Amino acid sequence: MSDVNDDRHEHVPSRQRRRFEGISSRAYEHPADRSALVALRKLSGFDTVFKALSGLLPERSLRLLFLSDSVRVSDEQFAHLNDMLRDACYILDLEKVPPMYVTQDPKPNAMCIGLDEPIIVVTTGLVELLDEEEMRAVVGHEVGHALSGHAVYRTILLFLTSLALRVAWIPLGNLAIMAIVTALREWFRKSELSADRAGLLVGQDLQASMRGLMKIAGGNHLHEMNVDAFLKQADEYEAAGDLRDSVLKILNVLPRTHPFTTVRAAELKKWAATRDYQRIMDGHYPRRTEDKDTSVTDSFRQSASHYADNVRGSKDPLMKLVTDLAGGAGDLGGKLFGKFGGGSGGGGGNAGNHGTPEDE
Repeated sequence: MSDVNDDRHEHVPSRQRRRFEGISSRAYEHPADRSALVALRKLSGFDTVFKALSGLLPERSLRLLFLSDSVRVSDEQFAHLNDMLRDACYILDLEKVPPMYVTQDPKPNAMCIGLDEPIIVVTTGLVELLDEEEMRAVVGHEVGHALSGHAVYRTILLFLTSLALRVAWIPLGNLAIMAIVTALREWFRKSELSADRAGLLVGQDLQASMRGLMKIAGGNHLHEMNVDAFLKQADEYEAAGDLRDSVLKILNVLPRTHPFTTVRAAELKKWAATRDYQRIMDGHYPRRTEDKDTSVTDSFRQSASHYADNVRGSKDPLMKLVTDLAGGAGDLGGKLFGKFGGGSGGGGGNAGNHGTPEDE
């Protein structure tokens, strides 16, 4: 880490936060993000769609659209956001500061899109909702997307979901396109957990990150909300109901590009309490110069270990059933019949007592 300024970031604001020079996105990426991206890339037909859209997506048109119909953040316009953007790029050592635009939209939202070079867009609803430190975490979140290279896949997801009828010419069929969209959404939900971590590294204020997520969920009524009670909702959501509720949770989340807000808050708070986070703050983190030597096998193994811990520690009824079955605790048909039919089905199980809830 370093507090020394460099010539790549002129006119940066005064900063009293730690800087992570040369940090690799591997330092903060959620294991589920990496494994979901690997699964996405292996999906049949994804390479064909990716190559086709990479050559045909109107990125230049997209940039002109924001340039003509939004407000570009600069020293003259939304100067406080410009300071935050440069600060975030300095802290995460992102060499080229991406253009940032504010667009008129009452719905709080932000995104990082682009194929060759990322663009950050925030809505007026978000700017008006969040205070300075909450907004700093959001800007850091989007810079984290840029550093991780998420903008390309986000752009393709945006294109496929908003213009699905116009890609019928791709020789894969509608079912294949829907499979890719579903896989992209699954990956993007996981990538949001990574970007939340990047936002915390930039803002270095967990309470501000929590407040921002609470406001996104419940509006500008912090005096009516409580962080601990909000986090309890995530635990209750995880443990609630029976197998039918587990299926409903899956169906509810499938159309979404973002995880549920309470889940994001719980995940971030959990990570902030880990040794991994503390080591980053102490200056011990993977560097980008080491990325080329990273083992894909080791990364996959870490992701697999994460999911195993997730299943073992989950309070979700479906995950507890999976744990029971993996431990030879009974017959699948009998347990499903018992759970859905309202009987015991031999499926009470004690598998949920192995630990606390793990990652989403």
